[in-house]
Amino acid sequence: MSGAVFGGFSEIFWQRQAALPLLLLLQLLPLLGAAVVFAFKERTTAVVLGKVFALGELLLAVAAVLHLDPTSPALQLAERFAPLAYHVAVDGLSMVFILSAALLTFLMTLYGMSRGMISPGRLFAVLLIAEAGLVGMLVTVNVAWFAAFSGLELWAVVYLLRRWASSRAEIQALARFVQYQGFGWALFAAGCVVLGWGHAEATGGRWSFDLFDLVGAIPVGKFQTAAFYLLFYGLAVRTPLFPLHGWLPNMAQHGLIAVAPALMVGVKVGIYGMLRFVLPLTPAAVQAWQPYVVGFAMAGVFFTAALAFQQTNLRRLLAFAVVSHTSLLVIGLFSLHESGIQGAVLLAANFGLAVTGMWFIVGFVFRRTGTTELHELSGLFERIPFLAIAFLSFGLAIVGMPGTPGFDAAHLILEAAIDQFGALSTVATALGNVAAAGFLLWAFQRAFLSQAKAGSHDVDRTLPMEYVVGGIALAAMLAIGFFTEPWLFLTEAASKAAAARFAP
Repeated sequence: MSGAVFGGFSEIFWQRQAALPLLLLLQLLPLLGAAVVFAFKERTTAVVLGKVFALGELLLAVAAVLHLDPTSPALQLAERFAPLAYHVAVDGLSMVFILSAALLTFLMTLYGMSRGMISPGRLFAVLLIAEAGLVGMLVTVNVAWFAAFSGLELWAVVYLLRRWASSRAEIQALARFVQYQGFGWALFAAGCVVLGWGHAEATGGRWSFDLFDLVGAIPVGKFQTAAFYLLFYGLAVRTPLFPLHGWLPNMAQHGLIAVAPALMVGVKVGIYGMLRFVLPLTPAAVQAWQPYVVGFAMAGVFFTAALAFQQTNLRRLLAFAVVSHTSLLVIGLFSLHESGIQGAVLLAANFGLAVTGMWFIVGFVFRRTGTTELHELSGLFERIPFLAIAFLSFGLAIVGMPGTPGFDAAHLILEAAIDQFGALSTVATALGNVAAAGFLLWAFQRAFLSQAKAGSHDVDRTLPMEYVVGGIALAAMLAIGFFTEPWLFLTEAASKAAAARFAP
């Protein structure tokens, strides 16, 4: 099992990268930036430096991609420090998520300025800490370190939600968020213990949480089933996957409008954790429970789409759109098929960029109107046409329109679903995607195209920074959509290796 994917990489790649530990730099740069920005407090310099460090992280992520060999399925750019069990490495799939995290964080620093949010220096410092946690999860090959970095990022998001809370409803939404995420994190941590315990049982008492050690001593029987349950459900809460999504609608409606939702669902680290740890470390349980996971995901596509149609608040509607489309990612991943895995990763990146862009625009609308209730919004297209067109473009990207990254990604997932689950279930899933298109277009029509009501809000024109934020997100999405081939090349070898573990 481990020869093609895990074998023969550690020493050779460590020696090759010793002079320039790119993955360590990717983790340390946001922490350094947070310290510097916090030191400057709320001065203008702190705001500028926050954006500079976020841009530097994005450029460093691009440099890491250029050092990667996409034709190799092995994890690369490895760095190891044994005393702390520190072990990091990446492949083409990892780099898609890392680039998404870096780009979205940079966009969030621009968004924070365009919204004129209070205490931008402190906001940027905590945002950079959250980015460090995200990147740490995406580069580590140690399941315990993954849990630790997840805890760091969750702390940052909780701080953001608490620091900028201004009403009782926001405090209640935060309490539910903490309950769900704390429970999910505890489940995942318990799964780590089961894996380490299983390794100790197999090796005469030596505990390890390193992927390369664990894959050589995979737990069997009930131990593997327990590990699968704990790891999968812990990540499903984070993703979020139906029916474990209860924290998201309230947080989306009452939390920090775009930043906190973007950190939690813009970068799909739950999907990444399943791909990196759940699939290789619990293969028998994955195959045994595959029909049930896919069944719940298919149900989630329709159930949450139906709930979305019932929403009167634009922010809650987007939250249910997130859950509906996340189900499609899980279907692709648990197809255990090369095309499905590759499509799920590409769709996760497209989805994160599109949903974050939509939340940014909702934030811009809220700044103007003080509301996101659909019955109070009307005629916005006449005053902010660029933002309206961007909102529509992001919505179409989510449902996989040609010219967006979602088109090729959704095609790959549906291709895998036909091969693995048959035409009937695939058609049902596709119809669920059509329903998603319906509720997003319905929301767009009500908020932007409907006739302006008498006495409605006096809406300001689009500001220069809003053009920058929306324009960068839109340009990145369309560029990836029209030039998908490099991304397919980047992820092809690693996707084949991930699927090869389950080949008959």
